[in-house]
Amino acid sequence: MLHGIPVADPYRWLEDGDSEEVGAWVAAHNQRTKQALEAGSTWGPWHERLSALTALPTVGAAAVRGDRLFVLGRAAGADQFALVVRSAVDPGVRARVLLDPAQRAADAAVAIDWYEPSTDGSLIAVGLSEGGTEESTLSVIDVKSGAHLADTIRNTRASSIAWLPDNSGFWYLRYADGDAYNRHVYFHRLGTNPADDPVVFDALPTPETWPDVLASDDGRYLLVYMLVGWSRIDAQLLDTESGLWREVISGVDAQSSFFFHAGELYAVTSRDAPNGRVVAAPLHDPSEWRTVVAEREVVLARAVSLGDRLLVVSSKAAVDTVELWHVDGTLDRTIDEFGLISVLSVDTEGEAAFLTVATFGAPPMLYRVVAGRAERWSAEIDTAVVPQLRVTQVTYPSLDGTDIGLFVMHGADIEPSVTTPLLLTGYGGFAISEKPSWLVRGAAWCAAGGVFAIAGLRGGYEHGEAWHQAGRRANKQNVFDDFHAAADWLVDNGYTSRDLLAIEGGSNGGLLMGVAITQRPDLARAVHCAVPLLDMIRFPQFLIARLWTDEYGDPDVPEELAGLHAYSPYHHVVEAAAYPAVLFTTAEGDSRVDPMHARKMAAMLTWASSSQEDRPVLLRQSGRSGHGQGKPANMRVRDDADVLSFFCWQLGVDGMLDTTA
Repeated sequence: MLHGIPVADPYRWLEDGDSEEVGAWVAAHNQRTKQALEAGSTWGPWHERLSALTALPTVGAAAVRGDRLFVLGRAAGADQFALVVRSAVDPGVRARVLLDPAQRAADAAVAIDWYEPSTDGSLIAVGLSEGGTEESTLSVIDVKSGAHLADTIRNTRASSIAWLPDNSGFWYLRYADGDAYNRHVYFHRLGTNPADDPVVFDALPTPETWPDVLASDDGRYLLVYMLVGWSRIDAQLLDTESGLWREVISGVDAQSSFFFHAGELYAVTSRDAPNGRVVAAPLHDPSEWRTVVAEREVVLARAVSLGDRLLVVSSKAAVDTVELWHVDGTLDRTIDEFGLISVLSVDTEGEAAFLTVATFGAPPMLYRVVAGRAERWSAEIDTAVVPQLRVTQVTYPSLDGTDIGLFVMHGADIEPSVTTPLLLTGYGGFAISEKPSWLVRGAAWCAAGGVFAIAGLRGGYEHGEAWHQAGRRANKQNVFDDFHAAADWLVDNGYTSRDLLAIEGGSNGGLLMGVAITQRPDLARAVHCAVPLLDMIRFPQFLIARLWTDEYGDPDVPEELAGLHAYSPYHHVVEAAAYPAVLFTTAEGDSRVDPMHARKMAAMLTWASSSQEDRPVLLRQSGRSGHGQGKPANMRVRDDADVLSFFCWQLGVDGMLDTTA
């Protein structure tokens, strides 16, 4: 009994991932799942097609310093993203690999988590982790020689780095050994012992607060901005000459991201502007904000300094547009020739900007923007490998009448009908928008004749902070209703039929799948539930999950427990009910969502489901991988082949692929 609510937990023993009993249980399920999936006729052909798509070269975050451009790039056929340096002025100059993490492990399971070049680009700090844990170790590389300096710092998960302009040291984030919270700001002087690094800032509002750092170009000012829950950013500004801290914003529910420009502090903020506005403040009084770019009907996603102007990324219904603004609040020009895109990263130097641009139709590409014109900085993709997709944006009504956005994509020669297999996904949380992106599994599905759909559920940021608030905490049921309505709308409008509908989601989207299974077991024929949250009563007790109580609610608070228990999937499995076929996937190295969620839910459904003869409940728990970040390409291909062969099997559409090829 918790706060007067009876809570059943028959599979708590499966929480202990280190026990021999649980290990044997997992091994048995893994073997059963492997035999079931690889016994079918489609696993091999899917693996072949997915291998070709995954092997395409792609890029990630880019950063420019002077005439050097640093890029995370995965070369054709490579297993991991490597850190490369190339010319920022001549695209013909051959790129040079600074660090290929795949060479550090036989299974290529070492990954670059983050990186930050020094102001002049001569040094670069890099975070590496192994086995998908994201538990970064910081190291420093001399860019010219490629040599690693002696400086090595552990416990730097997702650290941000703010370099001094003379490269003598940097501010950074570090945890104490064994502590998943209490992330503090330190300063490291190159060549010194990290154990002696002084704490610069530790005045966190809560242990779960997530601070990051940003320094002005001259190194005089250090900004510490802190995620305090998922709807509030606090910020403090340090004048390093006087040692004086000044408050920028505190205790206000608003999303804000900051940058320095023309001797002032700028921000994109939802304070008094749910869709976002660009503001500026003098460094001597950073709490006095003035509006530079006013709120509009589009969502302002981010902004950066670009010479004497601002580069602003705006978003309308999850599609990004690049804009150039003068600091007097007048629009210079719009760069909108990209089509349906999202901007994954942006960095600027002088009058040049580098963008990593994602679309549904090909791996992300790098563009250079100069004088308002965008030029491709990535090589052309082999069009013979990439499927030709038709992508449309539609809206559909949720249960309460709210219009929800939906991307629908399929092969250019396909007209969806009641005989078309359709795969639907969504997320709906943490102010994260479902934007155009390269989804290998979705592209392969469409190339084989299927339809792939992505719903822009409440809880995300497709329509700003108000959209986020409409799907969090006490409003979380809106997210589930939005997703159920998407599936129903697609069936009712002839895009597919119920027995040809599959759904999938991961992490917070895995929670979405768990709720769909328990609230609407009739919704779809097959479900892929990846790295999911499913026990919403005990979730804060594992790994870093107390970070999420602001988004979901805290089960330790009596008035919030009831709301969580009302939809917690693990607690709403009904004995002898007919459930869809389910594939749970999780990983031993996941340091965000504990694999116990998938284990407990798989056990509960295996006990309860009356339809397992033709709709099995399967679990695959991987080793040497985590929540998804840094997973080697060969593992991604295997995982995707598992999922698509599972869907083909359960939807009865093995004929999607030419299995004789």
